Amino acid sequence: MNFDLSEEQQLLKNSVERLLADSYGFEKRRTYQTDAKGYSDAMWARYAEIGLLALPFSDHHGGFDGGAVETMIAMEAFGKSLILEPYLATVVLAGGLLRLGGSEAQKADLIPGIAEGRLKLAFAYAEPQSRYDLFDVETQAKKDGGEWILNGTKCLVLHGDTADKIVVSARNSGDTRERNGIGLFIVDADAPGLSRRGYPTQDGLRAAEIILENVRIKNVDVIGDPEGAFPIITRVADEAVAALCAEAVGCFETMQQITLDYLKAREQFGKKIGSFQVLQHRAVDMFVELEQSRSMAMYAAMMAGEDDAIERERAISAAKVQIGRSAKAIGHESVQLHGGIGMTMEYSIGHYFKHVTMLDMLFGDADHHLKRLAGLGGLSNGQVN
Repeated sequence: MNFDLSEEQQLLKNSVERLLADSYGFEKRRTYQTDAKGYSDAMWARYAEIGLLALPFSDHHGGFDGGAVETMIAMEAFGKSLILEPYLATVVLAGGLLRLGGSEAQKADLIPGIAEGRLKLAFAYAEPQSRYDLFDVETQAKKDGGEWILNGTKCLVLHGDTADKIVVSARNSGDTRERNGIGLFIVDADAPGLSRRGYPTQDGLRAAEIILENVRIKNVDVIGDPEGAFPIITRVADEAVAALCAEAVGCFETMQQITLDYLKAREQFGKKIGSFQVLQHRAVDMFVELEQSRSMAMYAAMMAGEDDAIERERAISAAKVQIGRSAKAIGHESVQLHGGIGMTMEYSIGHYFKHVTMLDMLFGDADHHLKRLAGLGGLSNGQVN
């Protein structure tokens, strides 16, 4: 198979990596983090300028018709620099729901604002009892004439505290854990009855708890079938996992490079510690984990657009299992090889370890996806490594 990037994809890779190399060093990231929003509005505008926010959308709505490979390129670069901005929340998650399930009117109304950097969105799907099950929805949506009334609580809404609009999954029929009866509803962040409490996550990003109390929305703000949104939710979640795998690979690559540089510079007993064979072996183990993860992230990107849900879910879960295992292996090695300095807030390696730990947890950790993969019959050849 040919995994070489096209000329346009290589230009995208070069432009985003150059932007982040110039504007997103570790110390600048720490500065951006002190903003009330937890990220840089100036960098968000720069992403819009070079077309990153328009990447996956149709050119009919101001986008560039990019696919999962283009998203992979951007997310890997973001992982290398540990960006703080709400790209996953706005473009991949909520933007993906609009792209796959929205009406033409909704797309025409909202996607240009996303592409131009004027509109930030979030996807409120998780609930206190749901853990990793996207279909475990207690939030209620009741029809009231030409409107819907939403009641419920959503937790861990990525960048939900700064979003302009929030896409909420809510149930209007069926039991709590049924896959049918779930709809998607676009809610203004300042809608009467909606309250949100923002907080930092352990890796320095932002999330929110959102409470909906008799929040009214109009019919035009329902995405697709109000009782049949679950297939769209699962497809967007699979696309998000593919994007997270690419982001993790970017983190792993930087973690390995930082650790190698440290081994070459740090002296002990009058020698560079990189000359010790046992540490060389551990560095090689990190490289093997990185390359295995890179291969599986590519596989996930290639399969993210697969219409056969079973084949897509197999590929996505297999990739997430590998990413979760590598996050622990590379994270442990990188921190341990740095010694005490690896645990400090002033040094970057610990921040990368925290972020890849969070990436493992989002949309299901390695154990969850191994169980899902087993339930789907494993990979196409019947084997799971």
